[in-house]
Amino acid sequence: MGVMTTRQKAMQWLAGILLAVGGFLMVLPFLWMILSSFKPETEFARFPPTLWPETFTLGNFVELFGRMNFGVYLRNTLIIVFFSFIGMFFNAMAGFGFAKYRFRGRDPLFYLVLATLMIPGQVTMIPVYLILNKMGLTNTMTGIILPSLVGAFAIFLFRQFMSTIPDELLEAMRLDGAGEFRIFLQIALPVSASVLAVQGILTFIAGWNSFIWPLIIANDENLYTLSVGLQLLKGQYGSNYGLQMAGSSFMVVPILIVFLIFQRYIMDNYTISGIK
Repeated sequence: MGVMTTRQKAMQWLAGILLAVGGFLMVLPFLWMILSSFKPETEFARFPPTLWPETFTLGNFVELFGRMNFGVYLRNTLIIVFFSFIGMFFNAMAGFGFAKYRFRGRDPLFYLVLATLMIPGQVTMIPVYLILNKMGLTNTMTGIILPSLVGAFAIFLFRQFMSTIPDELLEAMRLDGAGEFRIFLQIALPVSASVLAVQGILTFIAGWNSFIWPLIIANDENLYTLSVGLQLLKGQYGSNYGLQMAGSSFMVVPILIVFLIFQRYIMDNYTISGIK
């Protein structure tokens, strides 16, 4: 028994070492990218390449927001992310309606929403573009935001989770004189914290990385997003590795921060659910 215990501990140590090495190898390219964004251009020509910058500089970021107009791209991206979170709130309301209200045509309508999941986004781009063009919304921020304001997957996710909320809890709130919107805010949303965290991550990533649709719908560079600006950076300054690393770091780091923040809420909610 003692030999087995020692062997198990050795296997655990070996597994931990392998996982640590594997994790370090996966993180290394991101670490090198972030640190390289603070290097002057002369350090990129050195061989062998260095991980830690010998001379820290913010010149790449200053040039990024000065010459490359990344401040405008950032503003547009933040606007898209903001309205994407408003759309997530609408998705939660729709999911709550499908889950807890009975009305004529509810199930066929929900199946119709699910059917849109089987249609690739590339198929609907041209019809949506033609519709927005008829409405005069091409080359506008409204035209960029509107098609992605709601999504079938988010509605399905909220509907499935909110279906597990006990009807007795909602009825008790109604007996206390609470309105339907108050029930949604005080009961449905807090209970769905884990789904909100997951959907919050997906919504932020989709809004922050928006590339194809803004590139199609917008002709004015003042409406471009960070992803489009990064592609322009790659084309115009392909040999300037410092600028490319700074732009890539600026795209990746906020996503990592948001994921780490929301991951805590996901794990806390799963822990509470398991205790219940």
